[in-house]
Amino acid sequence: MGLKGKLISETEIKGCKDLFHEMFCEKPHHLPNVVPQTIQAVDLHEGDWGTVGSVVNWKYIIEGDEKVVKVIIDEINKEKRLVTFKAFEGHLIEEYKAFKATIHIENEGDNNLVIWTIEYEKQNEDIPEPFSYLQLATNLTKDVDTHHVNQ
Repeated sequence: MGLKGKLISETEIKGCKDLFHEMFCEKPHHLPNVVPQTIQAVDLHEGDWGTVGSVVNWKYIIEGDEKVVKVIIDEINKEKRLVTFKAFEGHLIEEYKAFKATIHIENEGDNNLVIWTIEYEKQNEDIPEPFSYLQLATNLTKDVDTHHVNQ
């Protein structure tokens, strides 16, 4: 594979699409209470929750390792229920020149579909494709949905 790539996952949710979008757009700091096995902390570093240009520090576990990444909120579209996070500091930048994750919620009939898109550029050919991050996003989607449905 090349240095640049894009990975996409689609997961159907049973819970409210608006609550789901709100969790990732305006209330990601609640995620450590909802999915403590995955997300340890989400702290606002600059700006305001739910606004483009805000800087957010994420502390999470992936493949058994605790990681930290700082992201900027690159795009928010409330009508499309879309949020884009662009990594610029932390472990991801050691492996990837660019790393952008977008969460988007679509309706297909009675179904709500959470679509994660990860766009990346590896530092070199030896860096693996970020499949583990796509799996983390998919698992996070399922866990947050389960939380919302059980509330």
